[in-house]
Amino acid sequence: MPTIAPLQRANHGSHFRAFGLRGVASLIDPFIGVDHAWMSGPTFPPHPHAGFSAVSYVFLDSETGINNRDSIGTQNLIRPGGLHWTTAGRGIVHEEVPAETGKMVHSLQIFVDLPAEQRHVEPFPLILEPQDTPVIHMPGIKVRVPLGSYRDARSPLTPPTDVTMLDISIEAGAELMLPVPPGHVAFVLPVFGTALVDGESFNPNDLRLPVFTAQETSQEIKLRANDSCKAMLFAGWPLLAARA
Repeated sequence: MPTIAPLQRANHGSHFRAFGLRGVASLIDPFIGVDHAWMSGPTFPPHPHAGFSAVSYVFLDSETGINNRDSIGTQNLIRPGGLHWTTAGRGIVHEEVPAETGKMVHSLQIFVDLPAEQRHVEPFPLILEPQDTPVIHMPGIKVRVPLGSYRDARSPLTPPTDVTMLDISIEAGAELMLPVPPGHVAFVLPVFGTALVDGESFNPNDLRLPVFTAQETSQEIKLRANDSCKAMLFAGWPLLAARA
């Protein structure tokens, strides 16, 4: 049975709102936190990161993309369906704003721990364009693979922390089995609609999500939709355990 982790609502002015998975890093390691956010205007000034990676993923339903720039000279547009991975390493300052003010960006901001030997590297970006994201189609199901792998599809990115992130769309009545390798932590984040995870229902307004702790043997998570829904699967090998 999964452990239930709480989501927290966050608002900054009238142009940013989010469901945040924060304060449970030991439970979701190697992930530090996730913000499921909607942003329609500049919200946060340029800000520093160090010792981990900051990852932005823009959903396909976004009205616009994100203009990204940072202190190492990166300037790019993260388009709907694209992903930008910033390995902060010894330190970086970056800023992300909607490409068109007043239009809604629907995105994830994901914070990922770094292996000890990578925490003080020179910062660097990894960029995945929408058209380069592998997609698997099955009856009633679409799985985008921006990070890691699923079945015979693998993301072209090789980040310093090996994690999997799947963007899953399921039509009513469809069912999907998601394998979790031995030793990996996994959790499911509902994006819209109600997802049945191993028979228990979850949706964003519940402010809760299921976390599957690492097991010595492989696990399978059953994801089903009574009505059309979208959910994200995150999985990775806990780094704290590796350091112990």
